[in-house]
Amino acid sequence: MSKQNLVAANREFYDALWSRAHLGRPSRFNTWPLISELCAGAPARLEIGPGLRPRLPVPGTRFLDISAPAIERLNARGGRAVPGEITALPFRDGEFGLVCAFDVIEHAEDDQQAFRELSRVLQDDAVLVFSVPLHEKHWTSFDDCVGHARRYEPAALRALIERNGLTLEKSAAFGMAPRNPRLLKFGTDALAKHRTVAMFLYNWVLMPLGLLLQKQLQFGPGLIDTIDVDEILLVCRRRRRIRPGSPVQA
Repeated sequence: MSKQNLVAANREFYDALWSRAHLGRPSRFNTWPLISELCAGAPARLEIGPGLRPRLPVPGTRFLDISAPAIERLNARGGRAVPGEITALPFRDGEFGLVCAFDVIEHAEDDQQAFRELSRVLQDDAVLVFSVPLHEKHWTSFDDCVGHARRYEPAALRALIERNGLTLEKSAAFGMAPRNPRLLKFGTDALAKHRTVAMFLYNWVLMPLGLLLQKQLQFGPGLIDTIDVDEILLVCRRRRRIRPGSPVQA
């Protein structure tokens, strides 16, 4: 699928999803212990593609999303949300002390450019928190349905992080997507044939149930063992930039 078609498909899907949803509280997610700690030292913060499930506190946070319903609701609650794409962030170099992108990068056709942009807007020593699905062998029709462009192989993902001036500090298994093939097929068929009903069930039944069943994140240093991990959450730090005239460390 071309970049233009992929963006359009993602926008159509998420406009429909968020137009019938309520704005979730960040404190309900298992990411909150990590996020609340990081926010304390990062007054300038950005979350990309949160929809109506932000992980950063809404008041005072900058948000970027492709979905108009999500942008409208975030702004109504004190956020500072604007439309845009992860491959062309409308922010200054080194503007943020914390950037989050949960379940977003895998939707970008040009993920190389996405990582360049993420790195660009981070301050030196700032933190990037993001999640992506792993292993092409786990690709299902559900990935197609929700607009994924790829799944990541762990070694390639680690190399991509390093190439963009980031150091991987820790990671954890992540996500609430079911791996049962029958349940996945049921969900995909429902979205294809009965989208309105399927999205209602997701927002008002499956998501609340998933929140009740979510487990505490178990972080390990660097890249954890990913053999049985379908989705991963990574915490990275932006390395200090070498500026012209700066002394070179021996």
